[in-house]
Amino acid sequence: MNTLFIPLQAQAAGQAAAGGSQMGFWMMILLLFAVMYFFMIRPQRKQQKELETFRAGLKKGDKVVTTGGIYGTVDEVTDRTVLIKVDGDVKLRMDKNSIIRDYTNAQ
Repeated sequence: MNTLFIPLQAQAAGQAAAGGSQMGFWMMILLLFAVMYFFMIRPQRKQQKELETFRAGLKKGDKVVTTGGIYGTVDEVTDRTVLIKVDGDVKLRMDKNSIIRDYTNAQ
């Protein structure tokens, strides 16, 4: 009778161990997503919010750089576009989303 009881006990212990490893697997997946959120997604959202705030606060006289690498001074700002004075009388009308940074103090 003892020989019959031992395999059943071992089988129950094996199932309990399998349940514990599944719990560990899900904990690792959850930990992986938490790390990805705090080190990748959250900083990117913060940077995007700062860029949107910068673009909303553009005003005449700001020195800016576009995504194409064009340096200029803001001459006029509308809801969706910005008129940039590049050199002399050369002015370019660009979409606000193409402005990426301010270089007023970078000289």
